Amino acid sequence: MTDASTDPSPPEQPAAPAPESDSLHIGLLARLRAYFFAGILITAPVSITFYIAWQFIKFMDDRVAPLLPPELNPQNWGIPGFGLIMVVVSLTLIGSLTAGFAGRILVRLYDMILERMPVLRSIYSAVKQIFETMLAQKANAFREVVLIQYPRPGIWTLGFITGSTGGEVAARFGEEMVNVFVPTTPNPTSGFLLFLPRRDVEVLEMSVEDGIKMVVSTGIITPPERKRAEPEIAVSRT
Repeated sequence: MTDASTDPSPPEQPAAPAPESDSLHIGLLARLRAYFFAGILITAPVSITFYIAWQFIKFMDDRVAPLLPPELNPQNWGIPGFGLIMVVVSLTLIGSLTAGFAGRILVRLYDMILERMPVLRSIYSAVKQIFETMLAQKANAFREVVLIQYPRPGIWTLGFITGSTGGEVAARFGEEMVNVFVPTTPNPTSGFLLFLPRRDVEVLEMSVEDGIKMVVSTGIITPPERKRAEPEIAVSRT
């Protein structure tokens, strides 16, 4: 039996608390780091947007400036954006001229010439069809965001209806089919074209812009839920 006074092992000492200055230092660094990333999140989209817009304006000015005489060159006056204005005005004038009888004849003429050229006809027809679909007032392309089960049942993915299926593809089926474009993430310019029955498509209330943002952000940006407007029921008075 040993006496407690002769026990060689020293009693356990409680751990010393961390200095208050160190905890305040760590908290200050974490807060500054959060402020720094918040500043990036706020300024980066605005800066990049204005930078791209400015580069586009400069690109248009550099292409239009050589076509003007030096005394009429707006770059010598320090007026940016004049080239973009000239392009918009020129395209508007071309559209108005081709709306007439002589303009339609000219369009049909170069249309026939390009469609008979071996290599250019494939590129021309594809580009023309894409622009006609995207710019036509009655087009249904990219007007609805949908959910479909892809690549297998039970897995849902986001897609965009580009129109109703027609031609030989529609003739193969005995029900209404729709064309659904499934974009890749985060680059929505590439993807897959699927032909699905209308009953297998879940149409969402979100806009096309919100759907594209969700795809580009890999799901980080999620648009708020939009409730469908319930149909009003007329109540007859007795």
